[in-house]
Amino acid sequence: MTTAFAAAKNDLRQAALARRMSISAAMREKFSIRLAKEGVVLAGRFAARAVSAFFSLRDEPDTLPLLRALAEAGFPTLLPVTGPRGAPLVFRLWRPGDPLKTGAMKISEPLASAPTLDPDLLFTPLACFDRRGRRIGYGAGYYDLTLQALRAKGRAIAVGVAYGVAEGADLPDEPHDQRLDFVLTETELIDCADGG
Repeated sequence: MTTAFAAAKNDLRQAALARRMSISAAMREKFSIRLAKEGVVLAGRFAARAVSAFFSLRDEPDTLPLLRALAEAGFPTLLPVTGPRGAPLVFRLWRPGDPLKTGAMKISEPLASAPTLDPDLLFTPLACFDRRGRRIGYGAGYYDLTLQALRAKGRAIAVGVAYGVAEGADLPDEPHDQRLDFVLTETELIDCADGG
């Protein structure tokens, strides 16, 4: 990645994260409820065999209600485990209430004893997105590597989870960037194949 390209992505990332910080507590709670409901609908629609979500940090949308609703609906639920830079994420089975440990990126992860499984439906974090499925994450590239590896093996549907304020217009991307199939916001489900 060129320095200018990386700087442009970082500027977009920082601006989107600043907008996200302004989301009200009421909107955050409303979105977590919507995310849980719509997440189960999507898992059913795609007959998902295993569903991953991320363990929310700071002002990210709260995914615990989603994970709880998916588990209650009978879907195997997974959390990512971060390995070394340049390696795809590993996903371990986890249900709300199971023990967690602090992982390499200071993110809560399932214990090493939890079985691994590949998800075919992934609810992914992001800093910003556009309606064609381009996303800018937090800069480490883990989800691009992971989606590429999973898609090489079979189906892997990626749903970005974001507040509408994270939307950008025509975000830059590179050949290695993996696109989202959908983006779920507090107000809409965007089908990225339709360009919005």
